[in-house]
Amino acid sequence: MDDQVLIMTTMIHRPFWINRILASWQSAHIVWVSGVRRSGKTTLARMLPDTVFLNCDLPSVRRALHDPEAFFRGVPPDGTVVLDEVHRLEDPSAALKIAADEFPRLRILATGSSTLAATRKFRDALTGRKRLVHLTPVLWRECLDEFGIANLDHRLLRGGLPEPLMAQAKDASFFSEWIDSFYARDIGELFGIRNRVGFSALLELLMRQSGGLLDVTKLSRECALSRPTVGVYLEAMRLAHAGLPVRPFHGGGRREITRQPKWYAFDTGFVTFVRGWDTVREEDRGLLWEHLVLEALRAAQGDRDLFFWRDKSGREIDFVIRTGGDSVDAIECKVSPEAADWRSLPVFREHYPHGRNYVVSPHVPIPFTSSRGDLHVNHVALDGLPHARAKGDAIPDA
Repeated sequence: MDDQVLIMTTMIHRPFWINRILASWQSAHIVWVSGVRRSGKTTLARMLPDTVFLNCDLPSVRRALHDPEAFFRGVPPDGTVVLDEVHRLEDPSAALKIAADEFPRLRILATGSSTLAATRKFRDALTGRKRLVHLTPVLWRECLDEFGIANLDHRLLRGGLPEPLMAQAKDASFFSEWIDSFYARDIGELFGIRNRVGFSALLELLMRQSGGLLDVTKLSRECALSRPTVGVYLEAMRLAHAGLPVRPFHGGGRREITRQPKWYAFDTGFVTFVRGWDTVREEDRGLLWEHLVLEALRAAQGDRDLFFWRDKSGREIDFVIRTGGDSVDAIECKVSPEAADWRSLPVFREHYPHGRNYVVSPHVPIPFTSSRGDLHVNHVALDGLPHARAKGDAIPDA
């Protein structure tokens, strides 16, 4: 990162994520912040006031934490300790367990590129002692409010990692270097995957096909990998936040897709990079906007009640949110604010009549409602979508 970008990103306040961390400490002593490499975890952790910040990549820090009990006794009992890249410790779960059990007034923020389950060093899942915060790429709302970026195509093309987002021009070398580093530091080190060529081929193919249905047989054939190997690699990517499978919503109807998920790459910048795009064309904008809506939904409420819907005739609802009982909300992502899918939505509501309908667009200064018969659709900007608003807490232990 060049000096100008570093200064700009460290000065930018990120209240959405700071508030999420502070709220999470109300119900657990340990907050685990995970996110892909260079997503801003370290910068975010340094924004917290009055912390003891420890970079666990440093040998001196690892030596100091060789005896966690002795170290924590030297910290103020009501203090806050940041363990950045905590998985680099020899026994990270032991250090966190001692902090939670023996120093209950201490607040711990631990960061890592992957989920806690990704590293074999964690022999204790710390159930009941932690809250999980997944730091997504910079949200569209953050672009507008904190980063001073109002050009949608800029965010779609560059992606949401702070460095390329704030750079003066899109630098292809950043994305290729990130992919190499991701394999070396996350996949190879944490998961023990040794087939660099096969893994990288699958990763780039999934980025190129992001937003489409996941066909494991086709992926296996195109990457010259066995189906079980593709399954192992997909799970590693999911745990390392490089991609997300979105499950199909269904109620047992014979014409609904019931098993095949959609797969989304974690960031639009990598989608445009692997596709070789220097600009965003009109026909590409809708799919990329769909990624930004997905990021906002995940940041606000996680993945548990998030689905898509499609039938065998190709009618589809971009996202379906289960809201309780038999109520489900339907969300369509459209760049044009007037667009509503009058082909798919009526069919969906024949099967699932209870719930609200939304079209979310970047160009809705004032929300409005459109109707056709008994079908009503709320047109909103992303910050007007209830499901994309922070709930004030992180995801509890599974």
